[in-house]
Amino acid sequence: MIVDNLTDLIPVRDEVQSFLNKTHRLLIGGNWVEAAEGETFEVINPADKKVISHVARGRKEDVQRAVAAARKTFDSGVWHRKIGPRTRGKMIWQLADLMESRADDFAQLESLDNGKSIKVARGADVQLAIDMFRHFAGYADKLGGETIPTEVPYTPGARYLNYTLREPVGVVGQIIPWNFPLLMAAWKVAPALACGNCVVLKPAEQTPLSAILLGELIQEVGFPAGTFNLVNGFGDAGAALAAHMEVDKVAFTGSTEVGYEIVKASAGNLKRISLELGGKSPNIIYADADIEGAIKGAASAIFFNQGQCCCAGSRLFVERDVYDQTVEGLSNIGKNIRIGPGMHPKTEIGPLVSEEQFRRVSNFLSSGRKDGAKAVVGGNPCSGDLSQGYFVEPTVFTETKPDMSIVCEEIFGPVLTVIPFQDPEEMLKWSNDTQYGLAAGVWTKDVSKAHRTAEMLKAGTVWINCYNMFDAASPFGGYKQSGYGREMGKHVLELYTQVKSVWVGI
Repeated sequence: MIVDNLTDLIPVRDEVQSFLNKTHRLLIGGNWVEAAEGETFEVINPADKKVISHVARGRKEDVQRAVAAARKTFDSGVWHRKIGPRTRGKMIWQLADLMESRADDFAQLESLDNGKSIKVARGADVQLAIDMFRHFAGYADKLGGETIPTEVPYTPGARYLNYTLREPVGVVGQIIPWNFPLLMAAWKVAPALACGNCVVLKPAEQTPLSAILLGELIQEVGFPAGTFNLVNGFGDAGAALAAHMEVDKVAFTGSTEVGYEIVKASAGNLKRISLELGGKSPNIIYADADIEGAIKGAASAIFFNQGQCCCAGSRLFVERDVYDQTVEGLSNIGKNIRIGPGMHPKTEIGPLVSEEQFRRVSNFLSSGRKDGAKAVVGGNPCSGDLSQGYFVEPTVFTETKPDMSIVCEEIFGPVLTVIPFQDPEEMLKWSNDTQYGLAAGVWTKDVSKAHRTAEMLKAGTVWINCYNMFDAASPFGGYKQSGYGREMGKHVLELYTQVKSVWVGI
């Protein structure tokens, strides 16, 4: 359902328009600089395909300059030794305060750049990003080691003091995706800085704007030059960062295919890697669930953020007794979701992020119909007034088969397959029959059944009677080819620190 009055958009704030009017540069060594080759690229609003800003395009030489700046700063110890941990935490908290003061600006940039609903951008993305910085500001002065009682068998009678230090890894390259630009930056930058590392951030070329504003605020706080560096660019810049011999660790969120390349590139100096990759998450509705609540939850699990979520509940398994009711409920929701530009106040689903993503999802819709699946709602790109942007209809497919591409492959769009089951054991085999293992959902009133099912699912996160719940204190990451390492929570500290064991003879 198209929103009323498509052109009745929220006015762009003066501060945001001024920001968009700039040609943005790279942040290297504390200075905003032109790209080495002088190139720029256009930033497109996916709601109408219009150019909204221009950004410098970094390449290999720019990555080398940024890494050199980060290495110089880290080796000087100015960030992790000369500035005390409590002061470091205060600076990160001050950054969160500045972000909060610019929350509306961030939200509009995310909506214009990515296409997502302004309500989602303001209520989820921006607030969660701020929470990330505040949460990890508190860890900066709590990264202590431990003392270990020892008895060395080949030096009888000798005494030793053995203690550990938890130290930063060093120079960290971070490559983030376009679906949650600011939030994914926060997931990586906040803990890395809190642990004392220096960062080179490479945002997705489709959505560079919120990271640039973040960089401006980091400069405003007064972080030491070279602590945070920003290189916008395309895949060649990301590849140069992943392969750089002076980068000690790479954190990547994106497709599994690119994740393979990141791992290969890391071999040159055996740099540490953490990966948060693709997903094809199962969502399970048992007959004893609160069916109305489960239907709403399942719809949100797939349609939230236009389905452009690595953990989207894209495979819905429904117990046979409530299958028809569930399909009908999902169809009604899909038909009535309000589709429109992200800056429209009533939009619930905006456009896909780019022409490439629009073509990808459209091809999956075509292949699903061709393979014999039935679209009970949606199933096509949007036409009419919405054809000016990268809009597709919220889609629910039934009558699918396990070998269909819409069932097996990650679509990354608002496309759901609904599969009935009678035997719970067989359903669990289907749920786990995928190369991915990022997330899963379970809907039931039976507490024992809920816990048993969660135990059997091969996924890094399982939501029970809810979906897409996140908190800076709770870890997130995947099993199998959905990656390794955990973002958020105390577990992320393992990604950005290393342990040194010190022995002292007494």
